[in-house]
Amino acid sequence: GRATRHRSKPSRTNPALCVANMTTRTARSSMAAAGRNSPHQTRVNHPHPLRGAQARPRASSPHSPLGQRRHDACCSTSARRMVATSSSSSSSLTPPTFQQRPQTPDDAKKNVGVLLLNLGGPETLEDVQEFLYNLFADPDILRLPEPLGWAQPLLARIVSYVRAPQSQEGYRAIGGGSPIRKTTEEQAEALQRAMDAKDVDAKVYVAMRYWNPFTEEAIERIKRDRITDLVVLPLYPQFSVSTSGSSLRLLEKIFRDDPALAPLKHTVIPSWYQRPGYVRAMANLIEREIQAYDSEEERKRGLGSRSAHVFFSAHGVPKSYVDEAGDPYKEEMEETVELIVGELKRRGIAYNGHTLAYQSRVGPVEWLEPYTDDSIRYLAKQGVEALVVVPISFVSEHIETLEEIDMEYREVAEESGIKGWRRVPALGCDQVFIDDLASAAIEALPYVDVNKAAAARSGQGEVENAAAAAAVLQGQSGLVPMGSVDALLETYDGDRKLLPVPDITVGEWEWGWTRSAELWNGRLAMSALAAILAFEILTGKAAFLLE
Repeated sequence: GRATRHRSKPSRTNPALCVANMTTRTARSSMAAAGRNSPHQTRVNHPHPLRGAQARPRASSPHSPLGQRRHDACCSTSARRMVATSSSSSSSLTPPTFQQRPQTPDDAKKNVGVLLLNLGGPETLEDVQEFLYNLFADPDILRLPEPLGWAQPLLARIVSYVRAPQSQEGYRAIGGGSPIRKTTEEQAEALQRAMDAKDVDAKVYVAMRYWNPFTEEAIERIKRDRITDLVVLPLYPQFSVSTSGSSLRLLEKIFRDDPALAPLKHTVIPSWYQRPGYVRAMANLIEREIQAYDSEEERKRGLGSRSAHVFFSAHGVPKSYVDEAGDPYKEEMEETVELIVGELKRRGIAYNGHTLAYQSRVGPVEWLEPYTDDSIRYLAKQGVEALVVVPISFVSEHIETLEEIDMEYREVAEESGIKGWRRVPALGCDQVFIDDLASAAIEALPYVDVNKAAAARSGQGEVENAAAAAAVLQGQSGLVPMGSVDALLETYDGDRKLLPVPDITVGEWEWGWTRSAELWNGRLAMSALAAILAFEILTGKAAFLLE
């Protein structure tokens, strides 16, 4: 279900998530500082910065409109307290120390749960069209101007119908369906075992946004199991309104509409890209693929680890969100790369530079640059012979790794003359990664009390005690803002008003079968089809009667 990207031939992959990414966060991990000065930066002169490290005002600054809203929403009350989740130093990447709060008599009554949020995906080819409808019916994914909001379901039905055949081809190429449910459920089981090994009895649940098992199903299981303390953990390293944010919006509605959930205490871990276990696990996988170029087989092809260029491919967002609304997604992604590169540097791994590029762009709008396909072609022209491709936005395999990267972008590389192609697998159930997620969930547990106390405002003393407990960890490096669903979405709601509808850039009109003509013909056709369907739905009559 992927819309056609700016490629020389049609694309067949899943539709990109095409809205801004936003997170509430404060100080970076000290690992980020170590990564910035790495000598392993791109060693070619690119017409645009391959690592995307243009200097600009920090999106999270309280002096920007978006940053001010984030600062006010997350810092003005004790419901917006923070928890430390990253390492104390870049050189050791040791797990953070954690000071447990004093035990209370109520602790024995607690039932702990962890809710994993993920996108979901069609499990069979027959599921594809309905999955696409669920995707495009979400206003966090397909954003219409406010006066046209009523048309969202109709437009989603049209787009899903039109895109389904092309998307089915992509899923057919990877075996007939998405493996994301199977992988996520395996991650949930592994996380539950890891928490048990750390002496925390917890149940882990999977909530998919657009396919089975849906979020509503997961919440019903949580109610049946009488969970009292819930940690909401999106399986996205960086916070995005198109992924984590959309799921949190649904959770907010469920929490608000169901009185049975009122006693449930919860907190959200909005992002965790700076956690030491995640950084270490990613570095382990990348190091293994770099060293694989030293095999006898690769040597015979004239390749080696020192010729390997580490190519980070991240999911893109429209550029206008970053430039005009201060969306911090790009900055977070750059920090992620810096942390991983810093860890590779610490290990003394030699390789031929690195690049950060953005994939999965759709439609005529301008997306974050550099683009993955363009960057691959450019690197080939600069003499790069071997790539280690890192799907940096994803922790499980799905159509964007298995089809878009493994098939489409590999074909681009081979056509461009690049001889070596090694793709780093998604983290999946990597033990280092899972153990660190378990630590993140355990560290977050005291903050369900912080959020509940602040929300209830049942007593100033209780709130102050909760705030004092939160302050214990605020002195550690690498703080990650925590909060309840409503606290995070309060910030999101304020920022969303600032996000512009992407500008559609169309060059000077040219007659003939051109990109411009194709774009406007498609718009006219879609408008006409929408008008016809609306007429038939409203009147109950067919627009055209064929004898």
